[in-house]
Amino acid sequence: MTVIALGLRQNLAQFLLLVAVNALVGGTLGQERTVLPILAKEVFGLDLYTSALTYILAFGVAKAATNYFAGTLSDRYGRKPVLVAGWLVALPVPFLLIFADSWSLIVAANVVLGISQGLTWSTTVMMKMDLVGPERRGLAMGLNEAAGYLGVAGTALATGFIASTYGLRPGPFLLGAVFIAIGLGLTVLSVRETHHHAKSEATSHIPVHAGTHGTLSTRQIFTLTSFRDKSLSSVSQAGMVNNLNDGLAWGLFPVLFAAAGLGLERIGILAAVYPAVWGAGQMVTGPLSDRIGRKPLIAGGMLVQAAALAMVAVGHDFGTWLAAAILLGAGTAMVYPTLLAAIGDVAHPLWRARSVGIYRLWRDAGFAVGALLSGILADAYGIPAAVGAVAAITAASGILVAVRMRRSDHRRD
Repeated sequence: MTVIALGLRQNLAQFLLLVAVNALVGGTLGQERTVLPILAKEVFGLDLYTSALTYILAFGVAKAATNYFAGTLSDRYGRKPVLVAGWLVALPVPFLLIFADSWSLIVAANVVLGISQGLTWSTTVMMKMDLVGPERRGLAMGLNEAAGYLGVAGTALATGFIASTYGLRPGPFLLGAVFIAIGLGLTVLSVRETHHHAKSEATSHIPVHAGTHGTLSTRQIFTLTSFRDKSLSSVSQAGMVNNLNDGLAWGLFPVLFAAAGLGLERIGILAAVYPAVWGAGQMVTGPLSDRIGRKPLIAGGMLVQAAALAMVAVGHDFGTWLAAAILLGAGTAMVYPTLLAAIGDVAHPLWRARSVGIYRLWRDAGFAVGALLSGILADAYGIPAAVGAVAAITAASGILVAVRMRRSDHRRD
């Protein structure tokens, strides 16, 4: 009988391969961050922010729904088939973005991209949790999210320079096509199934909270993750608000910076700095949460994000916005891997994938809520007012975590 070994060191080669795969997943998303908001205004002539942000709304709804099914599918069919399917779905995205002659095709491309991201990113998260077991979960999530968002940042920066030199299309999106091809090849040829690691962990799992045993239906898991369990539900709402403000940053920050007279290169720098700090910071905050617990980093990180958004709202120059982008990235780094690690602490290994999918459903619904809310507010009151309102919502979310969430890391409990 084959012995299944849990742990980062025991599965290091496969873990590092999945880190590289997730960097490519992030790069696939990053192809849009700098260019698409400018494309909406300059090529398609969309003056209303609500209309221009429909691509983020479409992306968020598609990704949120797919996250929910990714967990169930990976429990039923295994992790690797779901990851391969996610890469296959992504294949047409760069070409839709390059050749689209109407905004509806751009929106359609983002529906497809959202489905792909829901399958690929969710599955790499689950696979790393499977491999490392409970002892290094924060570190694992830190490395996973760091790779993904450094991929976003590097691609956002690269596409800004490509667009400023060669135009908004096709150059920036050809980079995305290369990432998808490499990601699919690595997954098919080198990634191995990890579902058996989760099953092995389940045999010795000790529930952190009462009621989190292994025999729950999907409906019960949804209710527990979304509402009933104080830790899981606190994490779900914080994830949603985090991506609400990320949707705002993705869709409106480049437009705000362009209106202030910044060129594409400087806009690309600002679009890259935020996810770069976010990505690199997670290599520190992920393992830190293993030592000091999840709750302080989540509550504190939401408040830091709120302060950064307030700086963007009152700022008028590159220097202020650069400082705000660094602060926003730091706050997000405190929160992002820690939320996933907290889900892994509480959820039973037999239904952890489904709980992660439900959390990511709520989290990525934040893209849709952020696009809709910030677009309506920006059209009515201007972009600074929209940013200020989202800052207040983010601060309230951090306070809710501080009041409601229980300490959930396995070592402290």
